[in-house]
Amino acid sequence: MKEMIVYASETCPMRAACRALEGKWKIPMIYVLNENGTLRYNELKRALGITNMMLSNTLKELEEEGLVIRVQYNEIPPRVEYHLSQLSRQLIPVLDAFCQWGEVLLAQEQRECRAADDCRDPE
Repeated sequence: MKEMIVYASETCPMRAACRALEGKWKIPMIYVLNENGTLRYNELKRALGITNMMLSNTLKELEEEGLVIRVQYNEIPPRVEYHLSQLSRQLIPVLDAFCQWGEVLLAQEQRECRAADDCRDPE
């Protein structure tokens, strides 16, 4: 009999991956940093449309998990930049596949919209 895979197990690799990426903003932040390269705090804020508190908390968590690298320059005014770590770069093929799936969903939505003649203007 095949051994059952148990998500609740502390040794489950899927659980470890989901924990590292749980939360509303982690995947979008990794996506934005991958697409744009190194960004400063306000650039990330604009790109994501996120509050200061959520941005700070998410960056802190991603940094603690080793997924984002924070570089602080000792100059006046202070400058801090964020970029992806090698560990998070391993996620990029997965995010690319996820993005392609999103394109399929958008195309399906457009087909259904045209078929129902109920298309709304994109905002």
